Amino acid sequence: MRFKNLDLNLLVALDALIRLRNVSRAADEMFITQSAMSNALGRLREYFDDPLLIQVGRTMELSPLAASLEQPLRDIIVRIDSAVVSTPSFNPADSRRVIGMVVSDYSLHTLVPIFLSIAAQEAPGLQFDFKPQQNFPHLLLEKGEADLLIAPSVFCSTQHPSDVLFADEICCVTDSSSRFAKGERMTREQFETSGHVVMRPPNGGESFAERACREVGLAIRVEVSTYAFSTLSLLVRGSNRLALVQKTLATEMVKTGGLTMVAPPLELPLLEQSAQWHSYRSRDPALTWVREKLKSAARILAARSQEPARH
Repeated sequence: MRFKNLDLNLLVALDALIRLRNVSRAADEMFITQSAMSNALGRLREYFDDPLLIQVGRTMELSPLAASLEQPLRDIIVRIDSAVVSTPSFNPADSRRVIGMVVSDYSLHTLVPIFLSIAAQEAPGLQFDFKPQQNFPHLLLEKGEADLLIAPSVFCSTQHPSDVLFADEICCVTDSSSRFAKGERMTREQFETSGHVVMRPPNGGESFAERACREVGLAIRVEVSTYAFSTLSLLVRGSNRLALVQKTLATEMVKTGGLTMVAPPLELPLLEQSAQWHSYRSRDPALTWVREKLKSAARILAARSQEPARH
């Protein structure tokens, strides 16, 4: 099929070449030979009268024209996929579809296990591919590299629809032998002068703990930073350090023993978690089903975390 003398099949090849910047990997993704992909690149260069990909040392860089085509081309591919390729109907009992979801390890330790248990009862063949959280996670939706995103509402894009799943309290976790585990209310001075352990996104950015404290005017002195929520409990053990943690995760941490939940000196804003999807996928019945099961899991999670933090 051609549009203005361009073989539209070449657009798929161009999308792969721009994303991967490697002829061999693009060929592998499209299940064609390297020579066939090289031929496609040659035809694209001829059509656009532009090199598109330029060899620089051992890597390939995008030409200015290719860079300008990257986002609109990806948008076209995602739109076609959502309109034509996505399953028009969905039977959970028979589906073998793979659902890609961007989640933090916080969600993997709390919401996801409950969700998987619920999903397995109705859709035993449905598969899930969990991808790590990152800054600007909605970009993975726009690139078609993920179907759903579970993230704090403040990090969701305003350009795509989302559902609030639950709102989590924030509390402190500390070693059970630390000075804060004696039952007395923590003072603001104690909080601000103590060392804290925080999780910062692997590719940079502010931790949710720093953001939450900034919003209420609390200072936080970071002594240790890590890239995973699940390691916070390990890094406060045997010390007087504090870690601001989502209460659902803190509840699981305390169950392992040796840790205590303590209320911060000021009430911190709730951390609202949402599920987000690309606007083109709003009518995808499989994603609608998954979102409903996520809401069911969130209700169960919220009920489990009602135990008050120790003061």
